Amino acid sequence: MSMAQHAEPAVGTTPPPSGPQTDGRTARRPLALRLLARPEVGVFLGAAAVLIFFLVVAPSVRQGSSMATILYQSSTIGIMALPVALLMIGGEFDLSSGVAVISSALTASMLSYQLTLNVWTGVIVALAVSLAIGFFNGWVVVKTGLPSFLVTLGTFLILQGVNLAVTKLVTGNVATDDISDMDGFDQAKKVFASSFDVGGVQVKITVVWWVVFAAIATWVLLRTKYGNWIFAVGGNKESARAVGVPVTFTKISLFMLVGFGAWFIGMHQLFSFNTVQSGEGIGQELLYIAAAVIGGCLLTGGSGSAIGPVFGAFMFGMVQQGIVYAGWNPDWFKAFLGVMLLGAVLINLWVSRAATRR
Repeated sequence: MSMAQHAEPAVGTTPPPSGPQTDGRTARRPLALRLLARPEVGVFLGAAAVLIFFLVVAPSVRQGSSMATILYQSSTIGIMALPVALLMIGGEFDLSSGVAVISSALTASMLSYQLTLNVWTGVIVALAVSLAIGFFNGWVVVKTGLPSFLVTLGTFLILQGVNLAVTKLVTGNVATDDISDMDGFDQAKKVFASSFDVGGVQVKITVVWWVVFAAIATWVLLRTKYGNWIFAVGGNKESARAVGVPVTFTKISLFMLVGFGAWFIGMHQLFSFNTVQSGEGIGQELLYIAAAVIGGCLLTGGSGSAIGPVFGAFMFGMVQQGIVYAGWNPDWFKAFLGVMLLGAVLINLWVSRAATRR
């Protein structure tokens, strides 16, 4: 017998794998599922489909001027949809955002005209009023624990009544006076409501502001501590508070961001049309919320992005103007809106399940 003894492997055992070990929990998901997990992917595909559809059925959409109009309509919704989306990621709603836009515009217009002030004075005071409305909403929600749906519904009704009553009291009419000949109007119009030429096509400045605000919101969500706070308070505010997240500050500041968005759009409307109708803005809050939901923001909070609502707002602008360019009855817009909203909720549900399925 040989002096060298060779060890035999134990019966019933197998050698350990040489590579890294994984199980069902740690296995890397396929790229397709990881992409589906992104909240903005579904709405991007939907926006592309809507664009292609109207490019086919409405040839006038292919013109540069038509696309500029679509982008303009999208931007007026998209600018407000961004802070509304951040608020929804933080787990709250704001039903007063539509009439808050008009409140801001009325404040700037009437204050400037009635007191014969430079319009920039009215603009600054309107900003303070809009931020105060946002602060009030956030403070009441945080301090009372009431659902933001109820709190902001109350604010919606208050602002709706105040807008109409105060405008009639001050101007004797349901609309404000024309401020186009007042000091500072031309400078303010350049900031909020001007246009610039791109290849012979007039593009509204709101399109640029929309892109800028979307970039800032995306950076805040993905690259800052404040962005982490937003996701944390939307996911579970008690757990977030337990790990040191300033829940009160985060929620109130999110409502104030919605106030800032309302101020900006209010200034755009004022300097675009020189006057404001006090009864406008009702129902616009639903478009802002719908754009955020279609963009992938969950109604339960804690999930979403800033890019998704950009595509959601573009879909709205595309459908709203595409119906006109196609020569259809514009009354169909609300029907399309309902279909898109319901479809987005179902797609988000399917994506969520597909992304978590092994």
